[in-house]
This record gives sequence, structure tokens and C-alpha cells, in this order.
Amino acid sequence: MNGEAVFRVRGLVKRYDGHTVLDGVDFDLAPGECLAILGRSGSGKSVTLRQLIGLERPDAGSVRFHDLEVTALGERELLPVRRRVAMLFQGGALFDSMSVGDNLAFPFREHRTVPAEEIAGRVAALLARVGLAGIEEKMPADLSGGMRKRVALARALALDPEVVLFDEPTTGLDPMTAAAIGRLILDLHRSTGAATIVVTHDVALVRRIADRFAFLDQGRFRFTGTFAAAERSDDPLLTAFLAGREENPDAA
Repeated sequence: MNGEAVFRVRGLVKRYDGHTVLDGVDFDLAPGECLAILGRSGSGKSVTLRQLIGLERPDAGSVRFHDLEVTALGERELLPVRRRVAMLFQGGALFDSMSVGDNLAFPFREHRTVPAEEIAGRVAALLARVGLAGIEEKMPADLSGGMRKRVALARALALDPEVVLFDEPTTGLDPMTAAAIGRLILDLHRSTGAATIVVTHDVALVRRIADRFAFLDQGRFRFTGTFAAAERSDDPLLTAFLAGREENPDAA
């Protein structure tokens, strides 16, 4: 990795009702890097993302964003971090009562002083960027799952974030739409230079877009590295996961 880490996570622990979901997670995110977090459903992938921007507080550990200790910040202090770190939630998290255009205009009105006459042009440019030009008047309920993901991605890019976090971006999509979303993520990652974390169980997506990936199992990163390194690994659980096979119960 080149340059100072954008995020530096050490010893991250998160428990729910006495159940440990994250049990000492460590990783760095380099500037401009695309890091994927792979793991089975319920392994704590999405939980990891929520700790990064203070949506939840860890039970132990450190999350540093540049020189800021995120775990020590209050809600008001977190606002500047959240302007620089965009999160694309699994369901898109669009405002159902707002049109597509108003959904995309919201970040400009909420976080920046942008002249009203400029907002429409910026919204149009964002929609064109994700291949959905001209749908400003549509409501979220009128969109397919893939279109909702694209609109949510356009909204995430509105404030030119330094980091973009993707929570299961291809879940619930057919293979062709999932491939299109993967291609869009890769194109936007390359064109913006933003550091990216993609949480997923979609091995094909990770193979296509990630510089490195981490395999989360039993609350810890069991493997972190490139696909080339993973393919040389003798870890039976990692090998089974990447191949889409049921693991040997004795292998874990």
C-alpha cells in the first residue's frame, strides 16, 4: 500500500446480547484502494462498515480516519467524517416520499451551500454518470432494484467523497444486473480515485473489482490479501468458500 492509511482499524470488537460478532478485527485502507470484505451471511461484514462511520459503537478497539479517532466522536463531530465517507446501504436507503431528483438534491441542500439554479444541473450530471439520465421525476417505487442501486450510488457520489462504503451492492439482483453494477462500481472507483470498501458474499464481484480482499470468519479476518495469494492458500475453508462448496465441518 502507498501513502498513509485512510482508515486504520485495530482490535475491533462488537457484541450483541452477549454474542461476539467481531472479535479483534485489524485492517488498513490505503488511499485509492478497493478492499472487499468477504464472508458468509451473518459473519459481521455489514457490522464492520457501521463501526467505520460511527453508526454503531464498538465494544473495544480503535477506528482511525486519518488523525481522527472515530470511536471517540459525538454525533456532531461525526458529521465532517460522514461528508467525506459515503455509504451505499444494501437497500439503497432512498427517501420513498421524494422523487429521484429530490433524493439526489438532498445532499447539496443539506451539506453544502449550492445555488438553487445549479442543483438541477448537478443532479442531471450524477444520473448521467450512472446511466440513468432523465429520470428525475420518477419515484423510488417506480424503479427496479438495479435502478435503485444506481440512484443510491449517484447520491453517494454527490459530495465527492474520499471513501465509498458498499454494503452488499449486488444482493437481490439477477446475474446480468449484478454484473452491470459491478462494472459501474469499478468504473467509478477508477474515475474518482476514492478509496472503496465493498462488503459482499459475491466472489465474482470481488475477483473483478478488488485490489485485496479480507475473509471474515468467526469474528476475525482469517485471510487478507490478493486473489492470487488466496488461490495459493492451503486454508480449506477459504478454498471452499471461493469455490462455492460446502466446507468440511472438520476443516474449520
